Amino acid sequence: MKKLSLSVLFTFFALSMYGQLASILPENKKIILEEFTGIYCTFCPDGHAIAQGIQDNYAGEVFLINIHEGGYANPNGSDPDFRTPFGSAISSQSGLVGYPAGTVNRKNFPGLEQGASGTTAMSRGSWGNATNITLNEPSYVNVGVEAAIDMSSGELIVHVQAYYTGDSPESTNLLNIALLQNNTAGPQTGGGQGNNYNHMHRLVHMVTGQWGETIANTTEESLYDETFTYTIPADYNNIPVVLQDLEIVVFVTETEQYIVSGNGAYPTFTNLPLDNDTNIVGLEEINDQCGLDFGPRVIIQNNGNNPLTSIDFEYSINSGSIETYTWNGNLGVFEEEVVQLPGIPYTIESTNIINISISDDDDNTNNEVSNTFGETEVTHSGFFTIILNTDNNGSETTWFVKDPSGEIIESGGPYENNTSINEEINVPTEGCHEFRLIDTGENGSGSVVVYDSNNEVIYNSPGNYGAGGAVSFIVNEVVLANNDTILNGVIMYPNPASLVLNIENAENSSITVFDLLGRVILSENIISSNKQLNVSSLSNGTYLIKISNNGQNKIDKFIINR
Repeated sequence: MKKLSLSVLFTFFALSMYGQLASILPENKKIILEEFTGIYCTFCPDGHAIAQGIQDNYAGEVFLINIHEGGYANPNGSDPDFRTPFGSAISSQSGLVGYPAGTVNRKNFPGLEQGASGTTAMSRGSWGNATNITLNEPSYVNVGVEAAIDMSSGELIVHVQAYYTGDSPESTNLLNIALLQNNTAGPQTGGGQGNNYNHMHRLVHMVTGQWGETIANTTEESLYDETFTYTIPADYNNIPVVLQDLEIVVFVTETEQYIVSGNGAYPTFTNLPLDNDTNIVGLEEINDQCGLDFGPRVIIQNNGNNPLTSIDFEYSINSGSIETYTWNGNLGVFEEEVVQLPGIPYTIESTNIINISISDDDDNTNNEVSNTFGETEVTHSGFFTIILNTDNNGSETTWFVKDPSGEIIESGGPYENNTSINEEINVPTEGCHEFRLIDTGENGSGSVVVYDSNNEVIYNSPGNYGAGGAVSFIVNEVVLANNDTILNGVIMYPNPASLVLNIENAENSSITVFDLLGRVILSENIISSNKQLNVSSLSNGTYLIKISNNGQNKIDKFIINR
């Protein structure tokens, strides 16, 4: 590692050299959450998810460093060795007593310690509280960073600024640069993915050494401005380095422990081998479909030096007619985007094959992708409930329902931040429908579940749905536009009802009315075709009604409102 002269600095960062990476205005502290983890730690995947959720909720304010160390990180046999020479010293000063453990800015939070009083390690349930406390504290130093990687030489250049809006209590501080690697597939106990667990924010090197480079001037209005170079090796501990998966986190410490604030960046890239190369990374997971016009979501990446501004797609299902679509945008080097291709008609089969290709470029080996999906046979009622919880970016979350003709018949969002949405929806047509959830921030949101009046789940996610999710479903029990309800061919109206619920086509049926706690309120056997059910004794509210005929039971909701 070495520092660059100003002339070299100008070469690589001509734009920012005359600007200010670190703000000169007072800011609150940013979070460096160091998580101590290992591939044999059963509860570490839960810690990873908690830390990622915190970062997602505070985008640009929280930065994660996953440090593999301790007994749970020791490789066995052919296991990858994710440890570094730096991890043991960092964990030793934390006072951790179990895994996963984590520190927030290497600071002690009284009452939240995992071990002895005064230590900095906390169990995963305390990281959120410590983060909320720290984000509200003013910082006397602001940190800015940018980085670039030369793909031909593997040279990393990191430009860092630290601007002091106040005086540090220490005459010197320390500047740390952590190099992380994302998207490394490997084993993980408790991860549910075997040897294909996706390890993120994995510390591979400290560019500035174990405890950092000295910042000599720490008084108000002083600026630390340095650029470092480091040649990235082909591997760490025989684990290959994927340059486009690297991440930079920088932070300032008062001594070798307490972190005042920090920041992070993903490198830009220069000198790729090809100028124009679009990579089809793959398709988002395709759920079983029911025959509605289907448009896949394809993930593209720019693997060339030049900006990617346009792509021509060709695609078909089951060797049917070829559809075309032109995407326009602007992707920089290694940037990705999920492209929603328009739906195309096709004949549903038990197994369906979709083929996608793009126009020729400098490398055609990554220009095609195919996948299969099945045919769903599960049917649902047309009355369903959506329960959706938003995160700190509720305005990014929307959803819609399409009917068999492809028309949007129900929709919702955007929503407020950190709120719970509970909506009931009537679908007035039988046949194949689509429910689609969208997050424009492409990082998912809170948990979501969609279920019908028979408590059959249509869609369910803990919140990690990225840019969105979709599912096709078949409706065989509909709620008509005038709120007449059809169950097993039995028609009930009106809904809401007041004194009488009219029932038609109900010969040789039994009808049972329950409250929402499942208690039987009314029960009658119907011999003739039509019946007026007296509901005058029911108070206002929502009830469940079960129709039993021809050996089948169907349940729907109706409302009393008078």
